[in-house]
Amino acid sequence: MVRSRTDQHRQALRAEQGAGLRRRSVAIFFFSLVLFIVSAPFAQLLPEPAALEGVFLGVVLLAGVFAVGGRRRTLVIAGSVTAVAVTARVLGYVWPGPALHAIWLICAILIFVIVAVHLLRFILQAPTVDLEVLAAGVAAYLLLGMLWMFLYLLVGFIEPQAFSLPQSAGGRTTLDPFTAFYYSFVTLTTMGYGDIVPVLPFARMLAVLEAVTGVLYLAVLVARLVTLYTERRP
Repeated sequence: MVRSRTDQHRQALRAEQGAGLRRRSVAIFFFSLVLFIVSAPFAQLLPEPAALEGVFLGVVLLAGVFAVGGRRRTLVIAGSVTAVAVTARVLGYVWPGPALHAIWLICAILIFVIVAVHLLRFILQAPTVDLEVLAAGVAAYLLLGMLWMFLYLLVGFIEPQAFSLPQSAGGRTTLDPFTAFYYSFVTLTTMGYGDIVPVLPFARMLAVLEAVTGVLYLAVLVARLVTLYTERRP
């Protein structure tokens, strides 16, 4: 009897410690996303903006790995993919080549998919609404924009003429990271300025999916949070 109570106490303590770690990791991931979004325009003023963007994206990926938390198997998989992504990104500066760039994009997409699934599952399974759930909800929304940014970069890498850029692009025909970031969030919020236009059918399909995902995510998230709040009230 004493052993069972001791074991239950240990399990409760471990669960509480795990919840605290997850809470901090979700907050860190959220602030890393905000830091990248705020710093992205200023990085364009530097002679080599890609270097600073790579550093911040690496921080976002690492924070996303810790946000996964909980299950060791998921953490190991996410950590391994992140290690491959960061290694490919670093080696890409030393030996530029299409293979390393493709590995970087694909691994980053996999990481964001894993973290997005984890956050959405956490939000939908949360028994009550608290700061942790709200931070996870906003982080998941920002994460969708980051995910589609890498999808657009991958499409532009495979087919450079997939998007039509404005004349102010300085003669460029392919998306750079900041332009893909800008186009992704403009599409996610269904704002659509029309300065960047998807040309190929696959690029158009991605744009439509992102716009629909952004609208449905907000609708489902608000409905879920309202349900949790009303259930919490006596």
